[in-house]
Amino acid sequence: MNSPTDLAAAFTDRFGGEPDGLWSAPGRVNVIGEHTDYNDGFVLPFAIKHSTTVAAAVRPDRIVRVASTFAPDDAPVTADLDSLEEGGVQGWAAYPLGVLWALEQSGHRCPGMDLLVDSSVPVGAGLSSSAALECSVAVAANELSGAGVSRRELAAIGQLAENRMVGAPTGIMDQSASLLGEAGHAVFLDCRTTESRLVPLDLEGAGLELMVIDTRVSHSHSTGGYAARRRSCELGAELMGVPALRDLSVGDLAEAAGVLDEETFRRVRHIVTENARVEDTVKVLTEKGPAEIGPLLVASHASMRDDFEISCAELDTAVDAALDAGAIGARMTGGGFGGAAIALARVGDVPAIRDAVEAAFTAAGFRAPVIFSVLPGAGAARLA
Repeated sequence: MNSPTDLAAAFTDRFGGEPDGLWSAPGRVNVIGEHTDYNDGFVLPFAIKHSTTVAAAVRPDRIVRVASTFAPDDAPVTADLDSLEEGGVQGWAAYPLGVLWALEQSGHRCPGMDLLVDSSVPVGAGLSSSAALECSVAVAANELSGAGVSRRELAAIGQLAENRMVGAPTGIMDQSASLLGEAGHAVFLDCRTTESRLVPLDLEGAGLELMVIDTRVSHSHSTGGYAARRRSCELGAELMGVPALRDLSVGDLAEAAGVLDEETFRRVRHIVTENARVEDTVKVLTEKGPAEIGPLLVASHASMRDDFEISCAELDTAVDAALDAGAIGARMTGGGFGGAAIALARVGDVPAIRDAVEAAFTAAGFRAPVIFSVLPGAGAARLA
């Protein structure tokens, strides 16, 4: 990732003028609460140091030009804000252009802009590179347009862009983590009300690290299994006569087993039990600290593997190897079908866990994973 000075210089080289500023937004790791967000449930993500930065300058017209440091020789994607339509942009530029479209759909007029994007968030790893891109553009556009939109509303604008311009049926978790995160804390988010509060997550103080194991198996939220799982959840809620699966408790599962077909029941069971695990994790973190949440992480992975069926051989291998090597807890994170797993470990156990996971991937004939540690960081901000 480029330094702010280098990114500003690259912007000048690309567009012929200096940027009005640089804005950055982080990716996220979700401690627990997977696929609960679009079911009006609970999630517990935190912002990470890996981030996307956008250099931006206002134009005198309604034209937007978007370019990336990853394709310095490609011509910028150009669009007219007056003619942007839902679903009318293809490729990665749909994310930043979708944010500007969604901001205008929400009643806030945007000026034309030149945007140059740079990022250190791994794409397709389940760390929400898409939300980092959306939120960096959202905070830039919010300031440059003078819209004065709150962070909570910006999260909804990012979700609207991803749902309707990109066509990915995601919830509001990723944008909320990117915008609301603070160092040393996770964000406990109620996805129905969008109310949130910070929960202490002092990994360093507890002598712990949260390892991210990027399997390098890419996934896409706009296609395939993610959308199918969402449809199953909507069907389950409809058949159970509730607005969303958030409205079911673990005590309702016996009734659900008699109403739903076997597959839909398992999908519903994951969401219901995962919501309970999020609330339990918040309680444990508050009362006992992060070293005690391991069993909840393990149970979450088993639920995603067996009931929601969104894991894969690489993710299961990562989780099993990490636990066998001494991790306190481990689970896949993100939307599934690839991406990353997380492992909570004592600092002294990290090297052995890393070696064990890498050895397990080699033995299985998988591509070597990318393994790194993360700490809860700050949310989106202006850099310069």
